[in-house]
Amino acid sequence: MPRRGQTDVTFNPEFFATALRQPGVERLTDAAGDRALANARANAPVGETEQYRDGLHIEHRQSRYRRTVRVVGSDDKTLLVEAKTGNLARALKAAKQ
Repeated sequence: MPRRGQTDVTFNPEFFATALRQPGVERLTDAAGDRALANARANAPVGETEQYRDGLHIEHRQSRYRRTVRVVGSDDKTLLVEAKTGNLARALKAAKQ
């Protein structure tokens, strides 16, 4: 068994740049985003105008090593609704399971 400080690990960044951009990985990411969006819409508080629920959508963002999926809201009151209800946070937690 090596002692502390005797092991050196070097990661290959090119591996992560290619592995995390594979179509299969992106499909898994999209599926998790779709589950989170469905949960958020299903549990969204519905006011008089339903603008909060209708404004929820998915955005893709390219980062250094992978493409990420974000569930965002475009309604002006999205931050207020999220602060009061935690709807998106709960939807993201439910999508992990």
